[in-house]
Amino acid sequence: MTFNHFLQMIIAALFFMVFTFCTWYEGSEIVERPWEWKYSTLFTHVNDEQAIDAVDISNFDHFVYAAKFKPLFPLLMVLAASYIIILSGYILFKRRIKKMALFLLGFGVLFLFSSGFVSHSPTVGGNIFQAFFLIGGMIAIMAAALYYYRIPRGFNTFMK
Repeated sequence: MTFNHFLQMIIAALFFMVFTFCTWYEGSEIVERPWEWKYSTLFTHVNDEQAIDAVDISNFDHFVYAAKFKPLFPLLMVLAASYIIILSGYILFKRRIKKMALFLLGFGVLFLFSSGFVSHSPTVGGNIFQAFFLIGGMIAIMAAALYYYRIPRGFNTFMK
């Protein structure tokens, strides 16, 4: 791993941590909205528990609430995480074209499935995430195809 890749990884990780903190902070608003607990406390309801008090709400539900109603920082958080994952894949599979193309294809399919998972959300954040995952998945699949069927090497010298 070169210094350039290491620096990119550190910067992306710092952005991810800042966006995670901002998302968690914005999502903590769910504690003050008990009428939303039935719809936005997915992680609290995993163990068939009902949120009776604000202290019963899982910290992960703060992220769900923020993604549904204040999607800016959750979207930036997913973008930073995606960048870290794609950069890691590039570092691992830089010289293996088929494996890198398969990695990008898997990432694109994961994004398309994520788009289908949030497609029935009535909130603004759900619609934004659906569009982001759909567009990101298509871009990743196109990048996989372009990476697999590389542009001829002579074309790269033409572009300089």
